[in-house]
Amino acid sequence: MAEDYKYFLDNGIFDFRDGRYQSAIDNINKSLELKKDWAIPYFYRGAAYHALGEYDEAMLDYTKSIQLDEKMIDAYYNRAKITLSRKDIENPDIQKAISDLEKAIEYDNQFVDALYALAAAYKKLGDYHKALVYLEKLLQIEPQAIYANALKKLILQKYII
Repeated sequence: MAEDYKYFLDNGIFDFRDGRYQSAIDNINKSLELKKDWAIPYFYRGAAYHALGEYDEAMLDYTKSIQLDEKMIDAYYNRAKITLSRKDIENPDIQKAISDLEKAIEYDNQFVDALYALAAAYKKLGDYHKALVYLEKLLQIEPQAIYANALKKLILQKYII
C-alpha cells in the first residue's frame, strides 16, 4: 500500500507520454494524495497542465517541483518557456525567465534549448550582444543548429550594423 503513490505516478507519466493529459493529472493527483514531498509528480502534473494550456497551474507545479528539488532543470526551462511565450500577459517578466534559464544552464551547461531561449530573451530585451554570447555558446556545442545560426544571422544583419 505504501508504494501505491509510485503506481499512480507511473500511470500518470504513461498517460502524459501518450497525450492523455487530463488522465495524467488525475493519476498524479492520486499519487500526491499519498505522498506530497517529492518533485517528480509536481513536474509531470505541471507538464500536463502546460500541454493543456493551463499555464497558471503549470507555473505553480513547476515552482513546487523546484522548491522540493532545486535541480529540476526542466522545470526552470518550462517555467521560462511559459513566461516567454504567453500572449495573454501584457508585460511578461522576462528577467525572471532569464533567471530561470540561467539556473537551468548552471546545472547543465550543455542545455542547448535553454541557451537558445536565453538568446531569444535577450533579443526580446534588445540586448543583442548578450544574445550573441548565448548563441555562440550554443553553436560551440552544436555547430549545425539551424535556428541558432538563423537567429545569429538575423541579429548581425538587422540589429548590429
